Formats: sequence, C-alpha cells, structure tokens
Amino acid sequence: MTSQILNDLNPQQKEALKHDKRPLLIIAGAGTGKTSVITRRIAYLIETKKALPEEIAALTFTEKAAANMEEGVDLLVPYGFTNVWISTFHAFGDRLLRENALALGLDPNVKVLTRPEQIIFFRENLFEFPLDYFKPLADPTRFIRAMVILFSRAKDEDVSPGDYLKYVKDLKKKLKRNSDNDLKELIVQQAEIANVYAKYQELLRKNNMVDFGDQVYLCLRLLREHPLVLKSYQKQFKYILVDEFQDTNYAQFELVKLLAEKEKNLTVVGDDDQSVFRFRGAALSNILSFMDTYKDAKKIVLTKNYRS
Repeated sequence: MTSQILNDLNPQQKEALKHDKRPLLIIAGAGTGKTSVITRRIAYLIETKKALPEEIAALTFTEKAAANMEEGVDLLVPYGFTNVWISTFHAFGDRLLRENALALGLDPNVKVLTRPEQIIFFRENLFEFPLDYFKPLADPTRFIRAMVILFSRAKDEDVSPGDYLKYVKDLKKKLKRNSDNDLKELIVQQAEIANVYAKYQELLRKNNMVDFGDQVYLCLRLLREHPLVLKSYQKQFKYILVDEFQDTNYAQFELVKLLAEKEKNLTVVGDDDQSVFRFRGAALSNILSFMDTYKDAKKIVLTKNYRS
C-alpha cells in the first residue's frame, strides 16, 4: 500500500511526504501537485502507523477542497480514514465550539449567521446599539454593512471588543498630549465603533448566535481561557496539515500555532505568488513569518509543473 502512496511522486514530493517530527513549509505554485502531497501525506501517516486517523487534522478553505481531499485519502486508505478531521477552518472551528459550547456559555445548537443574516440581525436590533455618528437621520441604516464587515475583519485579526476599546483609550491619552481636531473626530468615530462592536457581540450571545468570524475567533478564546481543553486537543492532534496557507488570516494562523504547540508536527502548503482571499483578511505574511515562528522548520519547494 505504501508503494501506491509513493507512486509517481518526484523527489521533492517524496521528501515532503516522508518528513517527520518538525514543522514543514512547502512552497508550491499552481500545478505542482501540492494538494496531492497533503492528501498522500495523510494516507502515509496512517499507513505507516505514525498516527491514528483521529490524530490528524487537515484544514483548507472550501468545502470542495475538503471533499476532494477526503476522496483522495479514501482511495489511498480504504479503511478507517473517516476519523481524520478534514474540513474547512470554519467547519473545524464550528465543531470545536459545539463540543465545548458550555465552556463559552453557548447552547450546542447555536445558530451561525451568514453575512446577509448578520445585516438583518443588526437592522432588527438597530436601536439597541449606541449609534450616533454612524446613524445619520437621513439614512439610519447606511453604515450597517460596513460595520458588519469591519467586525468580521477585527475577528480575522484576533481583535476583541476589549482590544478595540483599549485602542480608543490610547488615542485619548495621545489627545491629552496633542490637542488635534482631526484626532478628536477620530476618537469619536472609533469609540462609537468599539462600543457598537461590544454590543453586537453581547446581542449575539444573548440570542445564542455566532457569525463566521466567531468560528475561529471564539475558538481562540476557548483554547486560551480553558487550558484543559487546549491540552486535550494538543494531545489529540499529533499531525496538523494546512492547505493554501497563503490564504490564512492572522487568527487562523494563531489557532494552528496553539494546536500544534505540543507536537510541532505542522505541515503547511502555500503559493507565495497567489492569495485569493486577501479581501477577507488573508495574510501572505503568514508564509514569511512561518520560518521566524519555527526556526527549525524544513522548507521544501515544489517546482515541477504537471499542468504544462
């Protein structure tokens, strides 16, 4: 079976497949077989008994990519692979949140709001929010969409309402040293956003709801505030693999670092020339900072293109 997994791989792909016991960064452009390497690496880890299926987590960005990865592993390891955690980041976070809902004060049946549902929720609770500057009389709902997008980006950057309020506090300290009218207006704007952000999170919890940003943001909070929960997942996941690493945002990388902290068997695959989710906070800098974070990491570059 192992020979089937290694079949038709070039030397760089085989090196990536067999790598063990320290972080691995695979730089690979389109058509170089990077997703195939992750799929076969999962199969290789199971086949060589380096890990049980449930000790492996493979994260990607679309349901289609996750389904393709599952199918590929199924073909290579036709038994017992189903316990591998192959999913999108958001599906992975959702599973962790529901398994540990009580620790966060949530109902396990918490509702996840889509972007349109977030906007509707905000509209329905408009008068609950401490809005003034961003609620013009002529068009009170004008800034709702922008607010919702801003809160999502804040969560992508691991910025809590408390962090936002601290930022406003620091601006006020700066104003005391320098009386600037532009700074005064900025403080008015940012203070309102920070307080509305805090109220938005409060209302979500009150109504047993989360949004997509929460599925990673609240996972970080869960793991940071509950050491026993963190240790249990660190013990469970001996190998963590991330596809399309260039599309991860700051919060997603922080989540992966927390989970991989114990074993450090983290494999990430990225294309340093392509990031399709920059508009959603994807941080190409995560590729650049990977080697800084993991000084002993191995770096493998896949160069052979199979599409041309």
